[in-house]
Formats: sequence, structure tokens, C-alpha cells
Amino acid sequence: MSNVAAEQNTVAVHIENNVAWVKLNRPEKRNCMSPSLNRQMMRVLDELEFNADVGVLVLTGEGTAFSAGMDLKEYFRETEAQGLGATRQAQREAYGWWRRLRWYQKPTIAMVNGWCFGGAYGPLFACDLAFAAEDATFGLSEINWGILPGGGASKVVADLLPMRKAMYHAMLGENIDGVTAAEWGLVNEAIPSAQLKTRVAEVCQVLLDKNPVALKATKDAIRRVKEMTYDNAEDYLVRAQEAANSYDNDGRKEGIKQFIDDKTYKPGLGAYDKSRQGN
Repeated sequence: MSNVAAEQNTVAVHIENNVAWVKLNRPEKRNCMSPSLNRQMMRVLDELEFNADVGVLVLTGEGTAFSAGMDLKEYFRETEAQGLGATRQAQREAYGWWRRLRWYQKPTIAMVNGWCFGGAYGPLFACDLAFAAEDATFGLSEINWGILPGGGASKVVADLLPMRKAMYHAMLGENIDGVTAAEWGLVNEAIPSAQLKTRVAEVCQVLLDKNPVALKATKDAIRRVKEMTYDNAEDYLVRAQEAANSYDNDGRKEGIKQFIDDKTYKPGLGAYDKSRQGN
């Protein structure tokens, strides 16, 4: 089996009802991220981003974990043994697909079905929305083996959590469950594990009913303006709306027409009917 063929087994993809269910597929390792998995995830994101059959991407894990973080043996020890060049390459591969996911063309959802540790906070944060099983386990264990939470994990908790909770989470190395993760803001909701996929599928359907150009502009805007002054954000959002209109001005006009002229929907109570656009 070639290296590429072997790497393909590290990620499983199933497309159903315009949703791509992407599973990290190393259950025997609690889906910890190896260089092979990281390379395959970039291929998967390439294949799905402009696939007309995919409107939403859900990232989850096979078995009992979302991801236990970076593979300590393959990502750290074996890579470091090959020197600085290999270490930097492994970092580019890991951070590369997380960065790609942050700015992905389609809406993305992290479905945290079990363990979510350390480096897994990178793809967790990269997804636009996140839902967890109530009994999922979240942890920054780096302090317990003598390093800081790297790979973006410190930035993730600093962005998503209040400062005191971020400090506690990173400094004590204690785990929290999905319910606490939702209370702290690491995820949107915690759901009983038996209902987790059903709830995520419901959210996917809501997203599929929205205008995809507006969704892409919106998700980018929320990430961008977080680090801007208010005045800079105002200017950026004016330009972002104009850019979105240049791609899909007919969609914007159709939404306004259905509200003002046809009176067929109310923006506060649902989305306009995309199927009527251009008719």
C-alpha cells in the first residue's frame, strides 16, 4: 500500500443530504493527529470545499473520541528526531488544515462525541459551530507533562473563555465535561450523546436553507471583526457586503422582494425561499 493510500484511511467521509460527515479515523489512538492524518485532512478539505453536493461540513471522530490531540509519538518524538526541518513541516501540515478550516467556503460544525484534548482545540475552534455530548471530555493536559498549551490551544481558550476560566483550564490540567464546556463557551450546546447527531443534523438543515454566499461572508466577518476597532469593523463590513453583493446581488434582492413585495416570509422568523431565485 502506498503512503498516500495508507494515509487515506486516517479520515473517513460520508456525504448525505448535502452534509459531509468527516470523521477522524484513528479510533485505536483516540483519533490523535499524526502527520499522516494531517496531510489527509488537507486532501479531504480540498475535495469537499467546492463540491456541489456539499453545503455543510461536520467534523467528528470515530469511536470514543473527537481527538485526543497531537500524536505524542509520531507528531512529536519521531518528527523531532528528524531535525528542525521535519518539525516545521509537521507544524505546517497541522496548522495548515486548521487554518484552512477557519476560513472554509462552507459552514463547518465540530461534533465532539468524546475526548477532546490539547491540539484538538485547534480544529474545534476552526469550526464555525460546535456541539458536544454531555459526557464528552475536554482537557488541556499539556501542563501535566511539562509544556504550555501550544498549537493555538492557548489562543483558543483566551478567545473563547473568560480570563479566569482560561487560566484555570490551562494551569491546572483538570478535565471538564461537555456540560461545563457549554457553560464556559467552548461549545454552543451539550446534548445527551444518543441525540447528538440528530441535533447536529437539525442545525445542518437550518444552515442549508440559508444563502451560501451570505453565510460565507458572515462567518468571515465574525472572525475578522473580533480583532478590529469598531471604526475599522464598520468599514470592513461595508466592503464585505459590497463584495458579497458582487457575487450574489440577485440573492439579496430576492430576499428583500419576498419580504417587502410578496410578503411570504419574515426575516426574524426564518429564511427566504432560495429556490425561487431567478424565477
